[in-house]
Amino acid sequence: MTLKSDPGNFFEDFTVGDELIHATPRTVTEADVALYTALTGSRYALYSADTFAQDCGLEGAPIDPLLAFHVVFGKTVPDISLNAVANLGYADGRFLTAVYPGDTLRAVSEVIGVKENSNGKTGVVWVRTTGYNQENEDVLTYVRWVMVNKKDTSKPAPAAVVPELPPLVKPGKLPRPNFSASGYDFVLAGSPFGYEDYEIGEKIDHVDAFTVEEAEHQIATRLYQNTAKVHFNQHAQAQTPRGKRLIYGGVAISLARSIAFNGLANAAQIIAINAGSHVNPLGSGDTVYAWSEVLDKADLGDGIGALRLRLVATKNLPCSDFPYKNADGKHLSDVILDFDYWAAIPNRG
Repeated sequence: MTLKSDPGNFFEDFTVGDELIHATPRTVTEADVALYTALTGSRYALYSADTFAQDCGLEGAPIDPLLAFHVVFGKTVPDISLNAVANLGYADGRFLTAVYPGDTLRAVSEVIGVKENSNGKTGVVWVRTTGYNQENEDVLTYVRWVMVNKKDTSKPAPAAVVPELPPLVKPGKLPRPNFSASGYDFVLAGSPFGYEDYEIGEKIDHVDAFTVEEAEHQIATRLYQNTAKVHFNQHAQAQTPRGKRLIYGGVAISLARSIAFNGLANAAQIIAINAGSHVNPLGSGDTVYAWSEVLDKADLGDGIGALRLRLVATKNLPCSDFPYKNADGKHLSDVILDFDYWAAIPNRG
């Protein structure tokens, strides 16, 4: 009899050049947006109010780019990371088209790199994923790499292919923000600070914090239809050194971005991801804090600029001292996220 269930791909199943057309397109609804807001506490005005977005030249409030990212990411999990040990990092991400409630998202990935680890039990797989809407428009694209278990450790290692990835999305290649600055209301947005008020090298302690409850991260990961075993199967995870389920890294990104509202309320629209890594695990009961550093600035014209930001999230450690790395250049054990991205922000003038 033919096996009907799908065990997912293991490391030895991936070959550079493979195209993976992911199943289960997803129509994103206003209910999804409401649940995302409830689970993350996000309050950026551009994604909260139709009236605010319409004043900025949009048809209504778009979906937060990170919600679109998580939905597209979730499509890829059954084919790429069902048997993952951990998602390791991101690069060269761009948000290309606004997503609105009622839009349907699907995803396609290409395998661009493979490298077996020295233990012979796992390997790293690099993929370029593109999300499309119902009009077949590119909505977003990004590279991620993930450590995946081998099913048969006796199989020889494939020839290593490690892709060369750009260190950042250069200002000249940044996607154009989809909102107009002319009708932007700083009072309703919750902060008086615009593009010209931020300086390169400036660090911002976002002050607020968010304790992650077990049910919340489980619901959030299900919202994105992310089926990775490490997030759900406590029976299996109890046998691992960690002893409990691993929280999906996207939960940490969204919580940190929500916390960053306090200090970056007008930098609502993420337009590119330069790099990102989940450097230490986050567990239920941990409290997330965050701080940001302005790494660069770019004038995009028409009254809008972009801030290149490093977003650092910690667990159970306030960020007034901007915790990051030790003297050896390694991330501190309390740092959970190191995320480098560009966000669009209007000028005040």
